[in-house]
Amino acid sequence: MLGHALRAGALAFGVAAIGGTILLAPAPAAAQIPSAVFREIVVSGNQRIPAETIRLYSGIETGKRVTAEDLNLAARNIFATGLFRDVNVTPEGGRLLIKVQENPSINRINFEGNDVLDDDALAAVITSKPRRIFTRGSAEKDAQLIIEAYRRAGRYGAEVRPVIIEQPENRVDLVFEIVEGKVTEVASITFVGNEHFSDRRLRRVIETSEAGFLSFLFSNDTYDPDRLELDKQLLRRFYLEHGYVDFTVTSASAELSVDRNGFFVTFAVSEGEQYTYGPAHVTTEAAGLDPAEFEALIRHREGEIYNVHDVEKTIDAMSFLAGQKGYAFLQVRPRVQKDSYNRTLAITYDLIEGPRVYVERIDIRGNTSTLDRVIRRQFDIVEGDAFNSRAIQRARARIQGTGFFKKADVRVEQGSSDDRAIVVVDVEEKLTGSLAFGVGYSSADGPIGSFVISEKNFLGRGQQVKLDLTVAGERQSAQFSFFEPALFDRDLGAGFDLYYRRSDRSDESSYDEINAGFEPRVEFPVSEDGRLELRYRISQDEIDPISRDPASRIQTSRFIVADAGTRLTSSIGYTYIHDLRDDPVETRKGFLFKFSQDIAGLGGDAQYLRSVASAKAWTNFFDGDVVLSAEVEGGALIGFGGYETTVTERFFLGGDSFRGFAYGGFGPLDSSAFPNGPGGVQRRAGDFLGGNYYAVARFQATFPIGLPEEYGVYGGVFADVGTLWNLDRTSITRNGNTWTVDDSANIRASVGISLFWDSSFG
Repeated sequence: MLGHALRAGALAFGVAAIGGTILLAPAPAAAQIPSAVFREIVVSGNQRIPAETIRLYSGIETGKRVTAEDLNLAARNIFATGLFRDVNVTPEGGRLLIKVQENPSINRINFEGNDVLDDDALAAVITSKPRRIFTRGSAEKDAQLIIEAYRRAGRYGAEVRPVIIEQPENRVDLVFEIVEGKVTEVASITFVGNEHFSDRRLRRVIETSEAGFLSFLFSNDTYDPDRLELDKQLLRRFYLEHGYVDFTVTSASAELSVDRNGFFVTFAVSEGEQYTYGPAHVTTEAAGLDPAEFEALIRHREGEIYNVHDVEKTIDAMSFLAGQKGYAFLQVRPRVQKDSYNRTLAITYDLIEGPRVYVERIDIRGNTSTLDRVIRRQFDIVEGDAFNSRAIQRARARIQGTGFFKKADVRVEQGSSDDRAIVVVDVEEKLTGSLAFGVGYSSADGPIGSFVISEKNFLGRGQQVKLDLTVAGERQSAQFSFFEPALFDRDLGAGFDLYYRRSDRSDESSYDEINAGFEPRVEFPVSEDGRLELRYRISQDEIDPISRDPASRIQTSRFIVADAGTRLTSSIGYTYIHDLRDDPVETRKGFLFKFSQDIAGLGGDAQYLRSVASAKAWTNFFDGDVVLSAEVEGGALIGFGGYETTVTERFFLGGDSFRGFAYGGFGPLDSSAFPNGPGGVQRRAGDFLGGNYYAVARFQATFPIGLPEEYGVYGGVFADVGTLWNLDRTSITRNGNTWTVDDSANIRASVGISLFWDSSFG
């Protein structure tokens, strides 16, 4: 009876999976038997995969009753492993026959037609690997992944076709044939709904830029959806910094051109109204805290235009003070009361005792080169400290600001208990080294050739190393620099410069200057916006007068001849910087103050005190398109102990320091040094000697000249006024002859126009 039942079962069940489709061949109704028991499961067609493994995949066991649905499921289970291209499950008497055809294995993977993205970059993108099982579905998915990689590189016209080359022993070579296409640039960026700021001003806020005739120099003019999301955040931040608290980006769309070579990007915005600050107060229920003490830290005043940056700085200052007073878990929560009629924002800062949550640990992931401690030192908190969300936000900004990572994400996860938090840092590293060869021309030095090799994350330690070799018509130099920005993992920078320079000063005076020295330094913050640098310098400085030429009647100044020779200088000094600029690179508003002093006389030959001070302010008009700046600067060099300063130690003005005049183009001058050149033609007025004191005022306005913003070309007008004066001695007598120099403070001034180009070459 059992054999009869199995034979009947053979008529009842006909199950197959071919190419991913499961087929059940029904038997005639009279012959169908609802279930059967198999004494043997026979597997055939397998080459690499053991039969027992396939039986386990099927889920069918001998001696147990199975139904047609079970056989159907068995075929599906085997096929779902992705190891087989065909599966056939067929009952035959008391046996169950499982016939399979294995998917081939991948012998090797090749990429053809790729130039922009190399083989290693593409291999990292796809999921297929040599010696793994091949499926057509995975090959198609990999082709799509490659297309996505090209889209991130700005090539939306890229096409990828996977090609299979059959090899012996059920193996295949997988070849991806790639047509990279052209870079898909951003053809235009427009804004809809902006009334208070022009399109030009808003384009300056976002990262994405329009393409133009210098597109090959820029990377931000290719379309990138991720960058578009960043642009929306930047726009939101910009408007919040200008009082538009209701601002929203209603849409950010990108339309691909018909030829697929360009995108038309449109931002639709709703600006809302501009708000000013109303009254501000502090409330607290924490015992021992005086609200008046915290109100003194508020960075904004009633009637001023709202700026989210002011609020953030206020929160940071209050949180810091609370921590100093022992309230580690205190939270500062701004409560805003909006008066839409008067367009004011009254802000109450509530000081609230938050939940007692501690940092259990800080996990860092994705850093293959950068050491953990380089990332950890960006945090103001360590394991075991009270959790502070503001500190987490600051750390993320600092990590991104190191310049070591493409992306940096900091998130918080639940710890081992409710009062524990785990901080997780995910980073994606980027290349931080550079090798550069350059040629150019300088108005001060003539033709220039340079070789620079630098690394700003040396050995993953966050250290900066740079070797700079320069050969120019008037100057040759070699300099090696090392800088550790966080000595002992603190906000304490330390480094040194080792240098050799040879300068031809024949354009302004008749001598060559040779300097070789070593200068170690440390720097650290002394306030929120102030920083102090301490340094020591030891150098050997040589003044080599140009030989006299009787034929051309060239005669080096007697004052320079008196300075000739080699001197050893040993000095200590400091520089204090107070920086309130909105942006250190593209400054449009703010203030910068510098004061430095160096005293030489710690051994060596030179004995002097050198002081320099400068103050510069910026403001802007017309949505920041027109930037005005004013600067005053002055310096004093005072010898002591009977020491007379030399021509290489004194101040010189001209070139970039005083526009409209050549470097060393005014100040004390020995006109007897250079009376005439060949043929009696006067080549130069004489030898400029520099001065012990100087004072300069500089004024400048920069403005657009109608070219697209991304070209970095803009115009300017300037006016400089100043003077350079004083020598330690104004006369020299030799062999009964006396030479004198006028070192009085004669005012010089210049006005002019400028054309600026901020190029990608640096």
